[in-house]
Amino acid sequence: MALFHSLLAGLLLLRLATAANPDPPPAVTKVLKLFADLEAARRNPAARQHVSFVLSEPELNQYLDYSLSATPRPGIESVRVKIFPNNYISTFTTVDFDAVDRWKPGTIPSMIKPVLSGKRTVWTDYRFQSDNGKTKFAVEKAYFEKIPIPAFVVNKVIEVLGARQPEHYDTTAPIPLPFGLKRAWTEGSLIKGEN
Repeated sequence: MALFHSLLAGLLLLRLATAANPDPPPAVTKVLKLFADLEAARRNPAARQHVSFVLSEPELNQYLDYSLSATPRPGIESVRVKIFPNNYISTFTTVDFDAVDRWKPGTIPSMIKPVLSGKRTVWTDYRFQSDNGKTKFAVEKAYFEKIPIPAFVVNKVIEVLGARQPEHYDTTAPIPLPFGLKRAWTEGSLIKGEN
């Protein structure tokens, strides 16, 4: 489970800051150029510059690896994303559940603390909707290994993680898309978006 995680369903993870690197991988260069194009369009709305993008699963995962190594995120050690049609995303996120429980005691119910303690990789499936510059998501299902995790627990963990990020995401309300994006969606194993 991620924020994005902070998307929090994959999209908001694109907002992660990166450090300068003389030879970033090709996907990182592509994403950073996309950010620059979107930001330029956002700063000059009179030009009505249309920016759209298509990112594949491997590109998104390469960017996420780079981004998390350049700018570690509180409570999140790693994120892998699988993209499916109809705005469905799976994440495989290594979360520090002890940190989550320190930040907001009681987030992890006592009956599942033995399972969700320390750093654990959790598989979470989300469905998201985005329109008019905002996105919202719903947890479809989540597992640690083969053990199901209740959606309400996953939502609380995401809420705590989102609040700890520098952007202070409030995951209980629609979340603004970054860089002036108006909408995003999935087709096949691609994520697409436009301003």
